[in-house]
Parts: sequence; structure tokens; C-alpha cells
Amino acid sequence: MSGQALYRRWRSQSFEQVIAQDHVTRTLQNALRSGRIAHAYLFTGPRGTGKTSTARILAKAANCLAEPEQRPCNQCALCQAINEGRALDLIEIDAASNRGIDEIRELRDKVAFAPNEGRYKVYVIDEVHMLTTEAFNALLKTLEEPPAHVIFVLATTEPQKIPATILSRCQRFDFRRIPLADLEHQLNHICEVEGFRIQPAAIEAIARRAAGSFRDAESLLDQLAATGDAEITLERVQELLGAVPAQAVAELVDAWIDGDLTTGLRLINRLVDEGADARQLHLEIIDHLRSLMLLMAGGDEKLAGASPDMAARLRAQSSRLSLGRLVDGLHLFSQSETVARGEVRPQMPLEMAFVQAVLLGRSMAEPAPAEERRSAPAAEPPAPASRPAAERPASIEEPRAVRRAERPAATSAQAPAPVERPAVASMPAQAPQPAEKNAAPVAQADMGALKQRWQQILDSVGKRNRLFAALVRPARLVGVQGNRLILEISTSSHRDRIMKDENRRTLEDALQEVLGIPLQVECRLPGEAPPAAREAPKPNTGVAPVREAPAQPASAGRAAPAQAAKPVQKAPAVQEDPLVNYLVRNLGAQVSAIHPDKGAETENTIQDDDASAASDD
Repeated sequence: MSGQALYRRWRSQSFEQVIAQDHVTRTLQNALRSGRIAHAYLFTGPRGTGKTSTARILAKAANCLAEPEQRPCNQCALCQAINEGRALDLIEIDAASNRGIDEIRELRDKVAFAPNEGRYKVYVIDEVHMLTTEAFNALLKTLEEPPAHVIFVLATTEPQKIPATILSRCQRFDFRRIPLADLEHQLNHICEVEGFRIQPAAIEAIARRAAGSFRDAESLLDQLAATGDAEITLERVQELLGAVPAQAVAELVDAWIDGDLTTGLRLINRLVDEGADARQLHLEIIDHLRSLMLLMAGGDEKLAGASPDMAARLRAQSSRLSLGRLVDGLHLFSQSETVARGEVRPQMPLEMAFVQAVLLGRSMAEPAPAEERRSAPAAEPPAPASRPAAERPASIEEPRAVRRAERPAATSAQAPAPVERPAVASMPAQAPQPAEKNAAPVAQADMGALKQRWQQILDSVGKRNRLFAALVRPARLVGVQGNRLILEISTSSHRDRIMKDENRRTLEDALQEVLGIPLQVECRLPGEAPPAAREAPKPNTGVAPVREAPAQPASAGRAAPAQAAKPVQKAPAVQEDPLVNYLVRNLGAQVSAIHPDKGAETENTIQDDDASAASDD
């Protein structure tokens, strides 16, 4: 029939004609030759990969009158009846329009009848995932124990929607997307037989647009052949598909690499005004950047799959671009492509992605200020004096009574003077190890060492959150003020995303892991005044400031203190007690006061934020 569509005229009629599904056809042929035909099969995979065609071939082979090695022969009466669509023993059901329980009950009643002509009745249920839950339940028993003369073939593109009880009763075969080379070869063969003149570049464009679906490729070729042109050219294919010339896409990528906002935005709007599909232009840019990434990361032009001219263009672009910036740009364009669906102005997401990619590249290329380059690393703070093993604090899990017994007895008059602490905050108990084995903790003011380990910090952030690491990478180090790390961010939205509680904690944890000291992160915009000068940071001991103990009224049966209450200084027991540090740091407790406990030792009175003041012993 001259008016029949190409995909119907060129439907596979034998196992050998099924394209790129050898893992399925070989298994079915061996099962037919050995007589081990299953009662139920499940064919899954993308559209246009041959699921329904293979089901028909299976029906022909199961009823063919030829020898087992020649089935299906496509010559006997039964094969001819199936090819012409008049076989009574092949029943095809569209589950999308026959999805209710009544249709499945009718099927279940007819299953018991014997075949009319062949050995088997074959039921092909297409888009089986569309059946309702009640219909699946009605089909379940019949599918589990069908009559010996019945074969079920279930076809679907969404196997995850099929109940497990149905899946467990079928032999499953997964159909794969057809490779690009196989699609091009089959399209060339069809054009030769049908007498179509077509350019090789046009065949490649059709095969790429089909994305592994042979039926889609045949439909596009049929549509192009209907235009009546003497030859199908690449320009005609691009006009039909709304595609963009590769040269224009390469020019747009050049504008991004050069940071030329004006040229890039003008080119996007010119292409859209000329009739190019904005979404297709977006996809073409992503494909171009993907080819560029494969060329730069893999080093093989075959991975990029580009023509010789385009491969030369990709090599020229790769020489002006870093792999990190390319990956960040590809990520931005890929994210914005999903937003473009359903947009009133479809080019706007592309324009925003282009502007963001250019700004991101500019922020990554900004040099450090001159004052930071001239700054020399600050001297390391003096290390705290080591104490004897008997005076070291016990672990948090150790009972408090044991720590009291091991602690040397001291009265308030004999309490040792507070030990001077360096400006650097002390590491908490069980602090994470630095990234490098021999890396020592970095002083807060040592910007030189901080810059040297900045890449290690980014790697640590990437292990926790790869997307957040891409946001932090373009940030510029400004300086360290006390225990605060100041970063400069190009846009306010970029800053707000970094300063979200979860993201900020991720960066601070990475700083703690690599540098070995706790730092707080603050961000500011270019030209924004630095944070207001604050009080010089005090030694961070991990506990709240100690206040003077409130005066207690004298009660009956208890002697008043011998001397007036004095402001209590921080004792080593508070600074070094791991239990106090743990409660303050993790549970939100505060040190309210320190007062003598029966003249034997210095005791810490801890008050929670929500609790009332601690009563006297």
C-alpha cells in the first residue's frame, strides 16, 4: 500500500529483522527450538524499540507450520494471517482504553476456549501498566495458571507501575534504546529501497532526534519525504525540527567563554525571532557543552561524536576554558532546561542561565586583593603548657565521682591562677582529623595557609554536597577576623544560598575537618562595607562567660560564708572539664557560677536555658 506509513511497512517480520535486541531474540529463538515456551512474558523498554513487533513475531513462531529452526517462515497460512491482521488466535488489547475489571473478566471467560487454527492463542496486552488495581487482581489468577494453549505477552514502558504479583509470574525482557549507528544504517537502507535522496548529515540529525526510537526515526523520515523535495537536506531537517545550526550554537558558547553578555543575549533573541525553538536551542547548547566536556575529560574525539569541523571548533574552545568552569556552566544550563517547560517566554530561562554562567565565570576569574597578596602568615600562637597525665581531664563517659576522686583537692584560697589561652579556639573533644596526615592546624589569621588548603576544603564540601561545592567554588577569600571567615560573593541570591543554616554548617564542618579549628562563615557582596568592628575575640574555651555567684540568704542550720563573695574567675576545671564543654556546646547549657564545694574542690554549677537557678547544696 502506497499510503501506508513507513513504520508499518518496515515493521520487523522476523527475529533477524529486530534491531539491536539480540539479547531478547536469541533467548526467544532458543526457547522455541527447545519447546520451552513460557505462559507469560513481560516486554519493557522505551517506545519504538520493538516490543509489540517482537510479540507478534513470537505469536507467529509459536504457531508456524515450518520446521522449528525456520520459524517464523512468513510463508505458511498462519504466518500470512498474522502479517495481514486477520488471525483469530492473536488477540491484541490496548490496556489504555480497556483498563477496567469488566474487560479483564471478559478476557478471562474467553481464555478457556481452544485456538481456532493454530497451536496457541496469544494475548498481547499493550501498555499493561494502565490497568486498574481491580483489573490486575482479576487477571492475576488467570495469569498464574492459564490453560496450556494460551500465551500472554504484556508490553509496557513503565514496569515500575505493575504490581509485584504480576511481575513474579512473567519472564521479563528489557528492550534497550537503539544505538545511533544502527539507526543511521537502517535509515540509509530504507532510503535506498524507497528511492529517497538524502544527505548523510540529514540522516544523522534524524537519528539523533529520535533518541534511540526506531519508530520516531521512521516517522520523521516519512514526514520529510512528504515535502516533495528532490533531496532531503540538513537545512530542511533543521527547519522541520526547529533545530539550530551547529555554527550558531558554537558562537553562543564562544560568547559564554569570553564573558560577552551583549553578544550572547543578542544571538539568543535573534535565533528565536528567526523561528528557532527556544527549548531545542537550550538542548543544543547542553549537547555542545556535553561534547566539550567529553573531549576535555576523556581526551578522545570519538566520545564527543562530532564531525571533523566541529571537533576542531571544540578543541579551540577547550584551550580557553577550564574543566571546572565547564562543569559548572553545564550544570546551570541543565537545571534551567527543566524550568523552560511551560514558560510563557521560553527563551527567558535560557537567557537567565547564560547570564548566570557568565557571572559565575567572572567571579572565578577575579584576582585576590593586593593587600591579601602582601599579607604574610601570622606567627603561630604559643602552645598551651602540657600537664601531667594525672591532671588531664577524664573522658565524658567516665563517672563524675571518679573524676572528683582523681582531681587534686584545693580550696578557693589555693586555687591556681587562670592559665592564659591563645586566641585560637581550642579543639573540642574527639575533633575530626585534618585532610592530610601531616597537616597541622591553621591559625585563624594565617591567610596564606588557608588559601593553600582552600582546594582541600572545597573537596571536603564536595564529599558532603556536590551541588553546594559548586556554589562555594567562585567565592573569594577576604580575610579572617577572630574566629570568622569572611567570603565575598558576587550576587545576593548566591550569598543567601550559602548562608542557609544547612549549607553554612556544611562549609563550617569542612573548615573544621581540614584546618582543625572551628571557624564561622560570613558572606558579603563586592563593595559592601565589611562587618562592623566587634570586640576583640576572647579565648574560646567552649563554655559561656562565668558570672559572679548570686548571694544566697542564710538559712537555719547553715553557717554563713567566712568571707564576702568575690567575682569568680575561670578556673581550669571549667575550661578543661569535658563534661562541661559537652553540655555547653551540644545541649545549650550555661555556666552560672563557680563556688567551693565543702572546701575540697572547685565545682561547676550548670544552668540550662529553660531551667531555674540552681539551688545551694
